[in-house]
Amino acid sequence: MAHLFTYLFLIVLSIIIIYPLLITASSAFKDSSVVAFTLDFTDQWSLDSFSRLFSETNYLLWYKNTIIIAVAVMVIQVTIVTLAGYTYSRYRFKGRKNSLIFFLIIQMVPTMAALTAFYVLAMLLNGLDTYWFLTILYIGGGIPMNTWLMKGYFDTIPRDLDESARIDGAGHFRIFWQIILPLARPMIAVQALWAFMAPFGDFLLAKFLLRSDERLTLAVGLQTLVSDPQQQKVALFAAGAILTALPIVLLFFLLQKNFVSGLTAGGTKG
Repeated sequence: MAHLFTYLFLIVLSIIIIYPLLITASSAFKDSSVVAFTLDFTDQWSLDSFSRLFSETNYLLWYKNTIIIAVAVMVIQVTIVTLAGYTYSRYRFKGRKNSLIFFLIIQMVPTMAALTAFYVLAMLLNGLDTYWFLTILYIGGGIPMNTWLMKGYFDTIPRDLDESARIDGAGHFRIFWQIILPLARPMIAVQALWAFMAPFGDFLLAKFLLRSDERLTLAVGLQTLVSDPQQQKVALFAAGAILTALPIVLLFFLLQKNFVSGLTAGGTKG
């Protein structure tokens, strides 16, 4: 009976996830004149929507903008979070406990509540309609909770490895780089994937801070295709949504081996 409920739950969950994907795929390969999302595979499929997406919109420019922001966020945020998580896990210093609590409090503030503050700050720093300010917000927004998660993962790595390395004469950096970091590869890979995905999925901040069409990210750019009730370009929107997933899927497969290999690597190094 327990297995029955488990299978029923998985079936319902699969339908909830797959159904919107099927609608998107069905709409993307239809004639580009469709004006509503429908699940219908009987019509003749065409690549017209994809060709029009590149010729009639700034989709490639939106794509480039998002990739640049996503890569910058991933590299900088993962670096900061990894160093911060290791520091909080392995060292004791003044203000450690209070700063961790402060991280949690900051994380509880919803993005909607801080939009006005972000806008005023962008005006003061001349950051409206710029990539660098939006990138900083993405990086800063992901640091508090991800630092907690990274600290928790470092806490699970036995401290005996640190002590053994110190006995052998290893310094702080060598312990971190050659022994602890390889063991933390699964969590680092997850953090990298999350950080990379954030600019692709965020609409609110990008919509609020970006103005010109050539500076939009994918989420905001695609929304402009269906924002006008009288001229909704549903097929173009669906085609763009499908192509948006490609970098995320590619990064997932590139990082997939780290989810497992990091569990056993590094314990005998150094």
